[in-house]
Amino acid sequence: MKFNFLRKSNNVVMNYEGSKAYKMTPAEELYSAVVTTGLSNATYEKGNERFARIQSLIQKNEPDFVAKLAVYARKEMYLRSIPLVLTTELAKQTSGIDLVSKTVDGVIQRADEITELLAYYQLANERTETKKLNKLSKQIQKGLVKSFNKFDEYQFAKYNRKAEVTLKDALFLVHPKAKDENQQAIFNKIVNDALETPYTWEVELSVLGQTKFADEAERKAAFKNKWEELIFSNKLGYMATLRNLRNILEAKVSSDAMYKVCNYLSDEKAVRNSKQLPFRFLAAYRELKTIDSPYLSSILEALEDAVMASAKNIKGFGFETSVLIAADVSGSMQKPISPRSKVLLYDIGLLMSMMLQAQCKNVITGMFGDRWKRVPIPKNGILRNVDAFYKREGEVGYSTNGHLVLEDLINKREIVDKIMLFTDTQMWDTGGFSNAFRNSWSRYKKMNPNAKLYIFDLAGYGKPPLDVRKNDVYLIAGWSDKIFDVLNALEDRKSAIEIIKKVVL
Repeated sequence: MKFNFLRKSNNVVMNYEGSKAYKMTPAEELYSAVVTTGLSNATYEKGNERFARIQSLIQKNEPDFVAKLAVYARKEMYLRSIPLVLTTELAKQTSGIDLVSKTVDGVIQRADEITELLAYYQLANERTETKKLNKLSKQIQKGLVKSFNKFDEYQFAKYNRKAEVTLKDALFLVHPKAKDENQQAIFNKIVNDALETPYTWEVELSVLGQTKFADEAERKAAFKNKWEELIFSNKLGYMATLRNLRNILEAKVSSDAMYKVCNYLSDEKAVRNSKQLPFRFLAAYRELKTIDSPYLSSILEALEDAVMASAKNIKGFGFETSVLIAADVSGSMQKPISPRSKVLLYDIGLLMSMMLQAQCKNVITGMFGDRWKRVPIPKNGILRNVDAFYKREGEVGYSTNGHLVLEDLINKREIVDKIMLFTDTQMWDTGGFSNAFRNSWSRYKKMNPNAKLYIFDLAGYGKPPLDVRKNDVYLIAGWSDKIFDVLNALEDRKSAIEIIKKVVL
């Protein structure tokens, strides 16, 4: 019974669409939930419900795995808030060992994460007394001591904001020991509110915004000059450049400044060092499309080069390996990843599928909703391809009939080596079976025993349509281009969980 999917009843659950799905191990479920969490409302779970599920899953996992997942999420998946949550929750259930302090040291990569960690610690432990942060976990304190030794005056000053927890609060609470006289001088400046105001684009534009000008022409000239100064000073970082492209274009900076911006955006090393999540390029691309500027086409092309550079390390597959890539364009995918974001799960699925498609030589691409439709597209122009798909999503309806992807292969008697679905995994059951997707996969495996199915989980609900540990079915989760490193590892017979377990704290 090689293809028999009958499982014990306690391994079968219902997904949010009322179809049968499968339980994951606590480690698999926590991994999936964490790397797809923007700390926001999701289609089927409000933010607090996602938090509650993550908190419950932390208690079901070994502390060592939780610690390594926190560091993996921060360093490899480029997530910032959820690693701080994992670290704080870990501190609640472990004491007397240095696991928590090592985790703190691993997840704190920016100076403001010191205060963010303490702010969440205060919230998570429901501190309401005057000294809200007294009785701090000794291990968190020990980890923060190391964190204070990581940063220089500029880094502290850049993130020295008036918030619930300030750097001064953190310093008094943690009592870090300076590693030398220079650092002691910096700590003294934090205490005395005397950190030198950093030269950052936010500060420079804020000062300019408070200046009175004789007329609108003078104001525009001042902002044009300031943007050019920021661009040529090399103090405008990659993320800041990406997020301010509209402002730069509207300021009508010089051709030399635009040339520098385009070169910077498309520079492979700069893209790699920026550690931007791929959907940031798509957000910038869409933000600019309505702007009237003679430089617009050059900027859009630079963004195409940037996203291609971020996809360059994706191994993909050659002519000898046939691949089918299917993007879920159902209604449940059309939700923003966070309240303030214009980026949808739908966008991430399309972008990730197009990045992979660009690296495959023998590939079928398409989208599924009520129906499955093949859509052949060129390999170049990843962001243009995403937009082309975006305009066509209504052509296939808004259900999640993923089994039709497999049924099409069965009907055509078509053999492919790898099937890759980018989806929220909430499959509908319109095939007349108790689990249409499972049934179709079982039948396709009988026809093509060597086929492998990869489910790229973009929502982290924890209820995949198949048992992902059986029958050549693999689960990969997340929004970072690092998910393709997981794909490579699966090719080498390693799971995402095994990768995380190898993280060095």
